Amino acid sequence: MIEVTFDQLQTWLAMFLWPFTRITAFFAASPLWGHSSVPNEAKVGLAALIAIVISPALPPLPPVPIMSWGGLGIIVEQIIIGVSIGMVMQFTFSIVQAAGAFIGLKMGLAFANFFDPGSGTNIAVLSRILFTIALIMFLALNGHLIVLEILATSFQTLPIGLGGFNPDAFELLARYSGVVFTSGMLLALPVVAPLVIVSIGLGILNRASPQLTVFSIGFPTSLIFGLVLLMVMMGHYGGFLERIFTHALSMQQRLLDMLAPL
Repeated sequence: MIEVTFDQLQTWLAMFLWPFTRITAFFAASPLWGHSSVPNEAKVGLAALIAIVISPALPPLPPVPIMSWGGLGIIVEQIIIGVSIGMVMQFTFSIVQAAGAFIGLKMGLAFANFFDPGSGTNIAVLSRILFTIALIMFLALNGHLIVLEILATSFQTLPIGLGGFNPDAFELLARYSGVVFTSGMLLALPVVAPLVIVSIGLGILNRASPQLTVFSIGFPTSLIFGLVLLMVMMGHYGGFLERIFTHALSMQQRLLDMLAPL
């Protein structure tokens, strides 16, 4: 007859619950697994499967009861780690959404919005198109597998029961959020800059020939010219995405290294 003691049962539950909390928090903050189109049952099932697979390779767990204030603190600790890793990918994919908003605003497509169930807000059409392409490229480059590998190895870098974090890591994460604007503007600049020149030319034309209705030709000119520039930009879009994905993955590993307490 197999006998299971209370200590053994608590150890097994801790080996599953604490990694499951970190993985679930990462899925909730990640733009890929946390999307509203992914069923919640699939998210929970995948998180549970990964937790079961990696539990035998976990470092020694702290002797803290699950149903205690110390156990609650460990759960909060795992949530912070998982959300921090997921936010890096969230900022990365926000780059292409910001670029699409910049381009659409200059092309005259600022009114072309639709409701995005993933974020719960209205989003520009170009932002959605660029985001979908970036997501497909991320999957094609096996970025999702690399992220899961980083998540699995995070239990070696940041074992369960750290007891604290390095505050410099959160400053690093806050500074990394600036790439949403900087890299987004760099991506949109090849389209936005020529469209600014077109707008200036139309303004000069309006001053030189007031009888010419610039508003009737300005919108189609900006739209057609913007579509041509988008076609040119798409030739370099894949290389840009590869670079920002590489930078994001290295940032995730750097963030994990910095989260360790001093």
